[in-house]
Amino acid sequence: MSAPAAPQVGAVQLVADAVTFGYPGRPVLDALDLTVSAGDRIGLVGENGAGKSTLLGVLAGRLVPQSGDVRRRGTLAVVEQDLAVAPGDTVGTLIDATAAATRAAAADLQTVIDAFDHDGGDVAALSEAIARYEHLAAWDVDRRVDEGLSRLHAPRDRDRPLAELSVGERYRVRLACRLAERADLLLLDEPTNHLDAAGVDHLTAQLRTWTGGLVIVTHDRRLLDDVMTAILDMDPSMDGRPVLYGAARYADYRFARDQMLRRWRARYRGERKRALQLAQRLDASYEGLSDEWRPPKGSQKHRRGTRARQHVKAADRLIERLEAQAVEVPVPPPALSFPDLPSVPADYAGGPLLEVRAPRVDGRLDLPGRRVDVMPAGRLLVTGANGAGKSTLLAALTGRLGLDRGTRTIAPGVRLGVLAQEGPGERLATPDGAPPTAFDAYARHALDLLDAGALDPDALVPVAALGLLTEADLDRPLRELSVGQRRRFDLACALLAAPHVLVLDEPTNHLSVGLVDELTVALRATSAAVVVATHDRQLRADLADWPHLDLAG
Repeated sequence: MSAPAAPQVGAVQLVADAVTFGYPGRPVLDALDLTVSAGDRIGLVGENGAGKSTLLGVLAGRLVPQSGDVRRRGTLAVVEQDLAVAPGDTVGTLIDATAAATRAAAADLQTVIDAFDHDGGDVAALSEAIARYEHLAAWDVDRRVDEGLSRLHAPRDRDRPLAELSVGERYRVRLACRLAERADLLLLDEPTNHLDAAGVDHLTAQLRTWTGGLVIVTHDRRLLDDVMTAILDMDPSMDGRPVLYGAARYADYRFARDQMLRRWRARYRGERKRALQLAQRLDASYEGLSDEWRPPKGSQKHRRGTRARQHVKAADRLIERLEAQAVEVPVPPPALSFPDLPSVPADYAGGPLLEVRAPRVDGRLDLPGRRVDVMPAGRLLVTGANGAGKSTLLAALTGRLGLDRGTRTIAPGVRLGVLAQEGPGERLATPDGAPPTAFDAYARHALDLLDAGALDPDALVPVAALGLLTEADLDRPLRELSVGQRRRFDLACALLAAPHVLVLDEPTNHLSVGLVDELTVALRATSAAVVVATHDRQLRADLADWPHLDLAG
């Protein structure tokens, strides 16, 4: 059997037809249609829990739709967030699997050539085998894998067990191998989460020249601008359906999306006002009857009954007209409601709120002679390649990691809000005993802060007031929330104590692009001091006027 031919521009690589999928008690995809042709680069965006990763799993064949079907043509490569690791798998296991796919194309071509009859051979089959071989550039696969591992800063030691690598390292190894395969259809879930700036540049260059079809779940706004030909917004619109935006620029998509949301919210407010009027008319119409309404004094009994019936009929006709004009409008999605954070504690005596001097953590961070301080309402942007020590510096700054050299000071009464790459959502999702709901876990986190003296009970920020999680999400077990929803929970926990200093490590990871936009505006406007470490190119551009500490320099 010959290998599939190289994809032709415009050739359909994937068709999802009326795909429906859900989990018990929670529908996710409802009769969704999607077509991906060679050269299409579709970005999947939407709020956390909207079904982006679920859709990717259905398109990849890992999840079976409850109705509808998915048809794929050609070869498939997938890199999802959760990567299963078999016992004994090493970096070399992934490299060998990648090389095997391309070498199979070389072997197939050789077989066709050996069997070819120059007098009456199948020229089409020979041409197809040659096209596939050239498309995969099978002679160059080893160099591509090695370059990918190097450019993505992934481990290159073939003997290293995958189980011993960090989540980010495993992801980068898998991504480098999948890019080297040159599959007809490539599905990626948040590929920039574990990459530094150089890695993102390499990924972008690879994706821009991809000849097959691409479907990518991403929160990276710059990647949407640089790579995508269309954006599928998984958030429901006013009619409850996802929308495919043909806009190739993120700004165009956001403008169209914002216009739709404005119309939706205006329509919802109008219908709620109409419903209130209906209820008021109904109360007024029947109020007289319930108070033993009477026509003018001296009227006969049968006239009183006739007038009462007419009164009821008139009220009913009015109600029927109002109901006929009413339209069922679903509740629009919530927007981030960032709290009003304080700048300084009550007894502030001046000076930095937070400071480290000459910090060193053996093998991870060394800044001799450097002083990193945070003043009231101050700002600091921390950048650097993977492994440069950004997370280590933030952990040292917040006291979560001790220093092997240097000093750390914090002003009396200063409250910290910390968003680490692994926040309380991961710790609280799998406790001893019954799994807590998100609301219960938030309350538990508040008690932990109170016990540590890091919370003023009079300044607590209610989770329901933030617009980060719906009431339904708060009532679900925390471990059942998606990765993105738990990231929202972690952000809520960082705001819980109404902190004077917010310290955020890669705050855009796993958050929807809409929330990232809202959060960026809030961080620029808040009265609290803010420290952000990020590799996100658009966020760095948005915060380019902040004081900047580059750990690569």
